[in-house]
Amino acid sequence: MLSSDVVAARPDFTIAAVTCRDDHRNWSPAESHDSFRLILVRRGRFRRRVGGVRTDLDPTVAYLGAPGEEEFFAHPAGGDVCTSMFLSPALWHGIAGDRQLTSPVVYVDAELDLAHRRLLASARAGDVDHAVAEHLLHLMSRAVTQAVAQPTPAAGAADRPLVAAAREAIGAGHPAAGGLLPLAALLGVSPFRLSRAFSAQMGVSLTRYRNRVRVAHALDRLEAGEAQLGSLAADLGFADQAHLCRTVRAHLGHTPTALRRLLALTR
Repeated sequence: MLSSDVVAARPDFTIAAVTCRDDHRNWSPAESHDSFRLILVRRGRFRRRVGGVRTDLDPTVAYLGAPGEEEFFAHPAGGDVCTSMFLSPALWHGIAGDRQLTSPVVYVDAELDLAHRRLLASARAGDVDHAVAEHLLHLMSRAVTQAVAQPTPAAGAADRPLVAAAREAIGAGHPAAGGLLPLAALLGVSPFRLSRAFSAQMGVSLTRYRNRVRVAHALDRLEAGEAQLGSLAADLGFADQAHLCRTVRAHLGHTPTALRRLLALTR
């Protein structure tokens, strides 16, 4: 079952919160849209297939869609919650110009994650014509720039299930995901193969990816008003509060305390 709620709309764009409660491994009937769009996953994960190429989507991987594409979806892990941003051709052209997308896949780093959160917060605040529009343009510009200039490299087809399994283990906080060697053992491959395949497909090292996921969990807690950074660090597996602060700052350029204030301002 699919439900969609518009959170902000103007003639040139629509932002919707989409919830899917399906739980099926088979591919859906073909779908097609008549606008450009960016789909960011907030919770859960699912699969998309276009032109015979399958992509595993979760909060770390988004996709850009073009008008007329024939898409198929599968939800082997249950439901998911996404933010769908639809743009008019004129607004899309204003952002992308005449550049061609070299990859529809967008790696959602911590900065893009934060931009997504600020967009949703500004929509809740109701300032659609200024704050929402500004955050939307910033978010789309980052996504388009990555998809045009820095596409996510594609690993060999044989390694895609391996990388997907590694991402799933990291996202679920599996104990083996705490280190490269135990994670490789869990997945039944050599650490070298896992490390090489992961970097080839995701465009970032496994270490940076794991920290990006932990930073997202930190943002969840900070957005909810978390004030005990020592407890937050321990819960997320950091050595101490200082380690948490260094990692968050390395990914976002802000300390956890500054981010809590920043997210509070947009609520």
